Amino acid sequence: MLIPHDTRIALDTVVDLVNTAPESEPPPDGTGDGLADIPALYAFAERHHISGVGTLGEKDLAAVRDVRDRFAEVFAAPDPHTAADLVNRLVAAAGTTPQLTDHDGYDWHVHYFAPDASIADHLAADCGMALAFIIVAGEQERLRRCEAPDCGHAFVDLSRNRSRRYCSSRTCGNRLHVAAYRARRKEAGG
Repeated sequence: MLIPHDTRIALDTVVDLVNTAPESEPPPDGTGDGLADIPALYAFAERHHISGVGTLGEKDLAAVRDVRDRFAEVFAAPDPHTAADLVNRLVAAAGTTPQLTDHDGYDWHVHYFAPDASIADHLAADCGMALAFIIVAGEQERLRRCEAPDCGHAFVDLSRNRSRRYCSSRTCGNRLHVAAYRARRKEAGG
């Protein structure tokens, strides 16, 4: 599957955004939430080189958390029609304004957000269109959750045969393989 550079960046961003959500309801102090406060939102924007962020406040934080929750629904969608409906609503609410740009040393690519868009609309538009690309390609099943029992992180399976099961083969995959090996050894009496 050939994915343009800007789409790949947006897919990485949406995966990271979804994975900032706490495993369950966060405690009132915000621990466990990768977007617990405004400094965390600034750090996320910097880590993903989100341009034109400006001054962020509580309203921005709440809006980005809402977009994050809606993207999580896309990863949980049971079929392409449901995923497409969710993405359509996200992108429409962001008020997309496709524009060609060639900034920061990148070749021509499309930004789907308006120049003065909020960070939430920026994420909804660009990341929503990246997910739309996956759905249009008939590859919605590549939007997955890690199969490790104690993980559940989102990821996009870009393996050739769609066989990736874990968010990271180094951590979750390796941990489960080692545990299975140890269980087999114990069973064999060694």
